[in-house]
Amino acid sequence: MKTSGERIGDLVSFWERTAKKLRTEPVTSDLTTDVCVVGAGIAGVTTAYLLAREKKNVVLIDDGPVGGGMTSRTTAHLVNAIDDRYFDIGKFLGEKCARLTAESHTAAIDLAEKIVRDNKIDCDFERVDGYLFLPPGGSVKDLMDERDAAERAGISGIERVDEVPNTNIKSDAVLLWPHQAQFHPLKYLDGLAKAILDLGGKIFTGTRVVEVKDGERVQLKTGDGHTITAQAAVIATNCPINDRVVIHSKQAPYATFAICLRVTKKVQHALFWDTALTAEDEKQMIGPVPYHYVRFARDEQGDVLIVGGEDHKTGQASDCEQRFAKLERWTRDRFPFVGEITDRWSGQVMEPVDGVAYIGRNPGDNNVYVVTGDSGNGITHGTIAGKLIVDLISGRENPWAKLYDPSRKTLQPQVVADYAAENANVVAQFRDYVTAGDEPSEAKIKNGEGAILREGLRKIAAYRDESGTLHKFSAVCPHLACVVRWDSCERTWDCPCHGSRFDALGRVVNGPAISDLKRIGSGVD
Repeated sequence: MKTSGERIGDLVSFWERTAKKLRTEPVTSDLTTDVCVVGAGIAGVTTAYLLAREKKNVVLIDDGPVGGGMTSRTTAHLVNAIDDRYFDIGKFLGEKCARLTAESHTAAIDLAEKIVRDNKIDCDFERVDGYLFLPPGGSVKDLMDERDAAERAGISGIERVDEVPNTNIKSDAVLLWPHQAQFHPLKYLDGLAKAILDLGGKIFTGTRVVEVKDGERVQLKTGDGHTITAQAAVIATNCPINDRVVIHSKQAPYATFAICLRVTKKVQHALFWDTALTAEDEKQMIGPVPYHYVRFARDEQGDVLIVGGEDHKTGQASDCEQRFAKLERWTRDRFPFVGEITDRWSGQVMEPVDGVAYIGRNPGDNNVYVVTGDSGNGITHGTIAGKLIVDLISGRENPWAKLYDPSRKTLQPQVVADYAAENANVVAQFRDYVTAGDEPSEAKIKNGEGAILREGLRKIAAYRDESGTLHKFSAVCPHLACVVRWDSCERTWDCPCHGSRFDALGRVVNGPAISDLKRIGSGVD
C-alpha cells in the first residue's frame, strides 16, 4: 500500500514515474501570513508564485506533496482550443465572453512559457501544432462553425487541412490550431515551487486543512489543530473543500482515463483531439461530450504517446479495464508508430454546467477565493487562476473576472437543463441506501480488492489488503452522505455525487470531503 497522500490513485502516471514530487515539513504551529493557498497543484502553485513575485507573504499548503493531486493525472495540454467549444460559449454566454475565453487561455500559454524562461525550468516545454478532427461520420458543418466561432473570438491562423500527418486518422475535415504548447507538469511544478521558496514563500506539505472561516482575517484550521490566519485564502483543491453545496451543484465530477505507449520511430510532436467518440455523441445536447486527446512526451528511453478519453461520471461505472482496452484499440488503429504500453492511469475533471471554470471569490465570502470547474483544460485554467486571483487580492481590475465569477448564473435554457440533469443524477445516487451490496459476504472479497457490503441497514466499504486483513469503513461519504463505490483499477472509494475520493484504507485523497471514511473494524479471516 502506498504512503498516505503519495498520489491520488493506485496507478502511477507517466509524470509520476518520470519526476519526483517536492515534500517539505508539515505545519507544526499557528501561523500568520498575507495569503494562504490551499492546494499545491497547477492553480495553487501558480497563484502562490505570482503572489510571492509581488512580495506578498505566502503560505502554500497541501495534504500531500507538491503535485500530488489531479495535476499529476493530467495529460498537460496548454491550449486555446478549448474542450467546451467557442461556438457553445458564444451561444451560452455571448460573443464577448467567447473573446475573453480565447484571450485568457492564450495569455495562460504565454504566461507559462514566460515562467519557464524566467526561472530556467527544465520541463520539456515546447510549442506545437494541434489537430482537431471528426469521428467517422462527424459533422463537417459543426467543425467549420467552431473554426468561425474561434476566429470571431480572436484566434488567428486556424486552417482547414486535408489530413492529420503521420497518422491513420480518417476525417472528412481537420482543423490545424497553431501555437499550442505542452510540458511536463510535475517538473514545471517542482521548478515553480523552488522559485516560491527562493522568493521567501513558505510551503508545507502533509498538512490537511479541515475548516476555512471567512472574515476580515481568514482563519484556516488544520487537522493537527493549528490555525493559519491570513488576509486572504485561496482554495485550489481541484474541488473546493470549503463549500458544502453552492459550487458543487454547478459542476459534476467525471473520471477520465489515459494510457502511454512507446513511440517506435521519430515523429514530429503535435497535439490531437477528436470532437467526440462517435458522430452520435457529437449531437449530445446535455452534459460534456466524450472525446479523445493525444500528445507526445519524453522519458529516458525516448518518445511516448499519451492518449486520454473514455470518460464517465465518477463512481458510476465499474468497467475500467474495458475502457483502457478501448483506448488502446482506438490508438493502435490511428497511430501506427506506437509499441508497448508503458503507463496507464485515471484522473478526474470537474465539468461546469456552462463550459467555463469558476475562478474568483467564493460565493458569499469576502476574502476566500476558489478555483474549480476546469473541465479538460486544467493546466490553462490553473494558470489563468493565478493571474486572475492575484489581481483580485491586489485590488486590480481584471477583464476576466466577470467571465469566471463563481457566483454567476447562466439562464440559457440548455445550461439550465444541464444543471437540472446533473443535480437529478446526484439525487438518484441515494438509491444506494436501499440496494444490495456488491458482494453477499465479506468472505467473497479477494486480497487486494474492495466491495460494498450490506450489514442490516448499513452500507460498509470493505477492503482486503494483500496480506488478507479485512478493513471495514462506513460507505457514507462525509461530504453530503452519498454512498461511495469501489474503483478496481485505482483501488479507491469514489463518491458518485460530488467526486470525493478515498484510498483503499478510507483516507481522503480528493475533496470536497475533508475527513476520512469512518473506520468500523478489521480482522483476519
